[in-house]
Amino acid sequence: MHQFGSRKVVIIGTGRVGSHVALSLMFNQLVDEIILCDLNEQMAYAEMVDLKDWTSALDVHVKVRTGSYEDCADAQFVIITAGRKRREGETRLQMLDGTFKILQGIVGPLRASGFNGVLIAVSNPVDVITEYLYRELDLPRNHIFGTGTALDTFRMRRAVGNRIALERSQVEAIVMGEHGDSSFIPTSHVILGGVPLHEYVRMRPEHAELLDFNSVSSQVRAAGANIIKGKGATEFGIGATVAKIASSIIHNEKRVIPLSAHLEGEYGERDVSVGVPCLLGGDGIEKIFELELQEGEQEALHHSCDIIRGSFATIG
Repeated sequence: MHQFGSRKVVIIGTGRVGSHVALSLMFNQLVDEIILCDLNEQMAYAEMVDLKDWTSALDVHVKVRTGSYEDCADAQFVIITAGRKRREGETRLQMLDGTFKILQGIVGPLRASGFNGVLIAVSNPVDVITEYLYRELDLPRNHIFGTGTALDTFRMRRAVGNRIALERSQVEAIVMGEHGDSSFIPTSHVILGGVPLHEYVRMRPEHAELLDFNSVSSQVRAAGANIIKGKGATEFGIGATVAKIASSIIHNEKRVIPLSAHLEGEYGERDVSVGVPCLLGGDGIEKIFELELQEGEQEALHHSCDIIRGSFATIG
């Protein structure tokens, strides 16, 4: 297992997502030190001062400061949130050109810093960006991944729970594939209150119509766009999602979360990063779980991977 020293995190990109990632890490007191790094040094400094005010008001002892890529050398985590803002009515894939131009200025200095910790990609389109970072940085596969369909999964569990009046923690299900319009829910692996989906529907037939997972998928896919339409950005949910991922590693929790991971033959796919269930522990991704997918589910995953690869082919 890789041994880290101080719980030090560098967040590259300090806009609304980056600042809320910092806030979530601080709220849960998961780290000792957070360094904010952004081309807009004035904004990074302002966020740092504001976060320091937060720590003072709540008596939280987490150091926050601005810094540079040199701070990545001994960091446990580098979290990349830098990228172009998503516009109303836009898909995540349409953000690629602008985000890629920003990432090109990050990869070189990050590589030169000697960073050898865990890199979490948050910038959208996260699957394409994760694959780019994996190919450009000399990091082991288990130490570089994206948030993938983790937030989609949390949104889906809440949506299903609301439909059938079931506590969301009792909804055992995940979203797989692209963090975007080709994501899907493998319904063959849905368990509600400890009961497989087909058995649950047999015992609660009045819920069959409510458990329309095509409708649930559409609801989940639209969730981010609806938030952006109303307030201009998503921030709280993704901040908490990154904190849960970091906690799983820091505390060696052995938690399964669907993340955008580089595949090397899993699910019959290669040369692509995509949302699949991953076991997270003290050394990052300890295992990629290969679920036995039904034919339609397997086709959905291949379709999603093809979309991600096609988008990746447009960069460079």
